[in-house]
Amino acid sequence: MTSDYIDANRANWDERATLHAARDGSGYGVQRYVADADALSDVVRFDLPLLGDIAGRRTVHLQCHIGTDTLSLARLGARVTGLDFSENAVVEARRLADEAGADIDYVQADVRDAAKVLPRGTFDIVYTGIGALCWLPSITEWAGIVADLLAPGGTLHLREGHPILWSMNETLPGLSLAFPYFEQSTPLEWDDESTYVEVSAPLTSTRTYEWNRGLGEIVTALLDQDLRLDALIEHDSVPWEALPGRMTQRPDGEYALAAQPSVMPLSYTIRASKPA
Repeated sequence: MTSDYIDANRANWDERATLHAARDGSGYGVQRYVADADALSDVVRFDLPLLGDIAGRRTVHLQCHIGTDTLSLARLGARVTGLDFSENAVVEARRLADEAGADIDYVQADVRDAAKVLPRGTFDIVYTGIGALCWLPSITEWAGIVADLLAPGGTLHLREGHPILWSMNETLPGLSLAFPYFEQSTPLEWDDESTYVEVSAPLTSTRTYEWNRGLGEIVTALLDQDLRLDALIEHDSVPWEALPGRMTQRPDGEYALAAQPSVMPLSYTIRASKPA
């Protein structure tokens, strides 16, 4: 049954990738990365203080989508490989890299197969960005893949939407917890023709499936792989309007609660390392 969920999600992301990569100013506005050789995504720019100097570092970006963050990592000097399960996403990521003159390797594969299709134990950095973990059925399986890919002394850099945020129902009044915080075997099912950025057409593969898990479950899964937790930082912002009508956009592109921004975490960053 899990394969059915993943297949439905893949069909949805194949559509999203094409729409997100539009050259008409909609979607991710990818033309700016071609027009400006120094352009970085807002997500990677936010990550800079914790990423540090990544020049020359062998980096794999898991669930890379159309490659805007991947390209940004390459522009910081990393030697980057991007991986995504969507064929269209990989096509668009390669197209963007070519247009931007960037040397990036892309691999199409389910992240659960990453350690089978990529060289194990060779990456200095495993990078995972916003909105990735919710598409995976098992956080324990994911943590094992991260550990398998990292070279001794290598580092995981993860920034994600906070499990509290994923538990919120944005359609209810106030800040209302309505969905599971802890990982469940059965995913939440959604049916939505829209996506999280403005696009030129509605989706037709509208059904998707997501899994949440608590912050403790994520940290414990990494510790169980003998990774060392180096940093866990909770943030009061996210890079999209996660709760429409209740957020304000900051100058750095991040969205925060318009009222009482300190009342709940909206995202978090984890840095974890593999012993040398």
